[in-house]
Amino acid sequence: MKKGSLITVFLVVLIDLIGFGIVLPLLPFYAGEFDASPVAIGLLYSVYSIAQLIFSPIWGSLSDKIGRRPIMLLSTFGAVIAYIIFGLAGSLTVLFFSRIVAGIMGGNISTAQAYIADVTSPEDRAKGMGMIGAAFGIGFVLGPAMASGIIHPEFRNFFAGLGFEHLAAFMEEYRYGLPGFFAAVLSLCSFLLVLFKLPETVDTEKQKDKARVPRSSVFSASFWQQAIAYSQRNGNNVFLLLLLSVFLLSFGQASLYSAFPLFSENVLDMSAEQVGIQFFYIGLIAVVVQGGLIRPLSRWFREDKLFLTGNVLMTIGMGAIALSGSISMLTVFLGLMALGHSLNLPTINSLISKEADPERVGAMMGTSQGLSGLGRAIGPTWGGTLFGVSFGLPFIATAIVVSITIIVGIKLVLRTDPAPAEEYSD
Repeated sequence: MKKGSLITVFLVVLIDLIGFGIVLPLLPFYAGEFDASPVAIGLLYSVYSIAQLIFSPIWGSLSDKIGRRPIMLLSTFGAVIAYIIFGLAGSLTVLFFSRIVAGIMGGNISTAQAYIADVTSPEDRAKGMGMIGAAFGIGFVLGPAMASGIIHPEFRNFFAGLGFEHLAAFMEEYRYGLPGFFAAVLSLCSFLLVLFKLPETVDTEKQKDKARVPRSSVFSASFWQQAIAYSQRNGNNVFLLLLLSVFLLSFGQASLYSAFPLFSENVLDMSAEQVGIQFFYIGLIAVVVQGGLIRPLSRWFREDKLFLTGNVLMTIGMGAIALSGSISMLTVFLGLMALGHSLNLPTINSLISKEADPERVGAMMGTSQGLSGLGRAIGPTWGGTLFGVSFGLPFIATAIVVSITIIVGIKLVLRTDPAPAEEYSD
């Protein structure tokens, strides 16, 4: 395993996700400046994931053909442009455009996953994928906190006190756009890291002799034909079941983002600050488990068993949120759900990379990321709609849907003969 390359990929993804986390919490307030309706604000969240759904598989396919570096350079620089447009948006239309561009350029995650698959051995694959999960956790912890600081009046007053009155006035005029400029700087740092620190892993000369790059979009019939062929190569449908699980797990997690704050406010009378602390808590669990514990756990236990355990914990935690009668109970159930998701996320990415054709790993990881984006696009609308029917319904109904992944996990465990834990040691 090339540790230097892994660290560079981790930093690239981390920096990008911190920028993403900076912008995300401010979208409703920024859109409110342009008198956006609640429906428009919901769509503003969705268009990013929809664009990512369409383009991540395409970027993954291209990375198999022309290399990982060119795609990561394109996506990180494209993010710079998208965040600048976001910062300068003078209308709701331009704001939508910036999020669409950002979603199109969101292919660096799937390409980063393919890069990790390139430089890790099968037994180290879950640890490498765990680094991506840890980057997600850290990004969603630091990003919103930094956003609050950037838009705080004291931040502007600091520069005004130093004599930079024009800069302070600019920061006041573009209060909600300012985090976009900050995110653009972070994305530029990612671009420079890829440019100067990340070596290529794909033999592009070998790829030149191959057929043209297939379009791996989930909307393409050719993709599903290939996916079915990969899935049935060992006489089972494991690959398709794993792709289904990617969608369901992402869908379940995303439904929480809309329903959980509503439940906290209306049922437990929690303030925005208290809700923010709970989100910080979820991100912290992801950092600890995916950034540290997944390595020894993948040595001691098979990946399919970790995947199954994570699915069970996530399902129970999600459903139990509806029973929360106090903040402390909510914290326990959220922690259980977050622990489960922190176990199943890196292991499912590793399992998919192993099931895919070795020469099509980028395409398959891109498709996985696209299906994850579809789950993130649908989940918030699902959660908010069900909450309008009953306070506890989104959590119970989502838990029932996510429980399908438990069946997938059982199928994976049963298909494999017991293997000693030493198989996962270095």
